[in-house]
Formats: sequence, structure tokens, C-alpha cells
Amino acid sequence: MDRAAEMTAFVRAVETGGFSAAARDIGLTPSALSKLVTRLEDRLGARLLQRTTRRLQLTAEGEAFYARARPILSAMDEAEAEVTQAGASPRGLLRLHCGSAFGMHQLAPAIPRFQALHPEVEMDITISDQPLGAMEEGVDLAIRIGPLDESSLVARRICNLQRVICAAPGYLQRRGTPRTPDDLQQHNCLWITSLPALRRWPFDTDDGIRVVHVGGNVAANNAETVLQLAVAGVGITRLTDVIVGDAIRSGKLVPILTDWHHVEPVPLFATYPSGRNLSPKVRAMVDFLVAEFRSAPWRQASR
Repeated sequence: MDRAAEMTAFVRAVETGGFSAAARDIGLTPSALSKLVTRLEDRLGARLLQRTTRRLQLTAEGEAFYARARPILSAMDEAEAEVTQAGASPRGLLRLHCGSAFGMHQLAPAIPRFQALHPEVEMDITISDQPLGAMEEGVDLAIRIGPLDESSLVARRICNLQRVICAAPGYLQRRGTPRTPDDLQQHNCLWITSLPALRRWPFDTDDGIRVVHVGGNVAANNAETVLQLAVAGVGITRLTDVIVGDAIRSGKLVPILTDWHHVEPVPLFATYPSGRNLSPKVRAMVDFLVAEFRSAPWRQASR
């Protein structure tokens, strides 16, 4: 009994809206596909589809079975593609989306090394802090910072980032160096307007984690601008080490309140849609990102 064939016939009938279209898609006759769906219903002892002359309509049992069957078939397709494409060389156009912080400071300088390994892969890179949704815009791979909430994505962790509180030496000479979290109330603090939660800076105290809501007279909508403002001596900021690592290493920024700051890991992921086969070009880039950045080289360089 070919349970996979029955499940495929049912799912394609639902997705195409009829037996004829599903049959053409699979390469069967409409009567053969209808028999597969009927055999599935008989075996389950439940009606999955209400058939009319114009369309198919899912029953309650059909909706429940479809919700389970579709990801199973997607997983089967991915497993087969992984085996059949294992020996294929990465090639073709790779569309990649990345936020400005990681894209400008780490991804762009690493691209020549990827090209040397995979010269047949063309790249179309979008650097933007605008949310991509569930990757429905033709993107093959996206690099994301922070927790993920889309169940439709497959994610592989590249590494964990850490946020650092820092300021330019000139600012600290002019305004003084904060020694406790309370001192921040007397300072100009910079933040990213698109991420208002990052105005709440956490600190370790004897009574647990204490959050300080910071303020200042300058803010910007992206991390790169906030970095440049901090380097220019405008104020104190709290950004991920992937952004400030080079500036700290060169002495343009100085970490402060290190004994107080509650360091929380910020995950960095490579993500792609779960319903899409992992092509050699995507697999090559994911493997490259993990090998290149899993040790957080910007953090090591800044010590």
C-alpha cells in the first residue's frame, strides 16, 4: 500500500483546487488520482473532501489531516533533494538578505573568501534593516539577529553575539566615566529608534537584574548611524560586539560598566524557508557562515 502516493494525491488536490489540475501536476489521470484519495479516505475511515462539480472543500477531518500531511511531504522532498544534490557543485544565483550591522561589518569583507571557494555562485545581496516577513520575496537565505518566531523557517545558529556598553574616549573625558548604572541618568545615551526595547539596559545587582531606561538627545533608525555617533563622541551606546568590535580594538570606543552590565547572548541565524529544498548554493553559504563566524572573530580581535 503506497501511503505516500495517497497523501501526495490528497495534498496536491487541495493545493490545486481539483482532481484534474492535481493529476496533471503529478502525471496521473484524474480517475487514478481520485481513486488514491478515495482509498486514503477508506483507510482512515473519514471523509476528507466534499466533492462538488465546481470545487473541492475540506471537511474538518480533511483540514486536520492536511495540516499534518503537508509538512511531511515537504520533509520527504527535502530529504530526497539532500541526497540527490549532495554531489552537485554550488552554482547559480544566490539571493541573500542581511541586516546592515552584520552585513556591512562582517559579511561584505568575507564575500571574497566565499567566492574563492565557490566561483560559480553569483550573489545578489540585500542589506536592509527592514523586516523580511516569512521570506516570501524570492530570497534564498537570510541572516537574522535575535529570536525567531516564524515556524515556516529552518534556522541554523551561526554564533551568539553580545551587547557592549561603550563610549568614545573624548566623550568620557568631557563628561566623565559612569561608575554605576544610576550614573547613566546624567549622560547622553544613544539608541536605535526602530528597536525601542533596547533603551532598557539590564544590569546585575545583588537583588537580581535591574533595568535602567536610558535617554538622550540623539537617536537614529539603524545601528550603523548610532555607531558613528558614538565614535564621534555624541554619547554612550549599547550595541552588539559584531558592530563595535573594530572600534573598540582601535581605541575609538571604550567599554564601560563591564562589572555591572548583564550580558545576554543574542543569537545569529542563517535561515531559509522550510518548504524549499536546500540547494547546493544555499548549503555552501550556510556552511561557510558557520565556519567563518562561529568563533565570533570580532570579539577575539577586540580583546
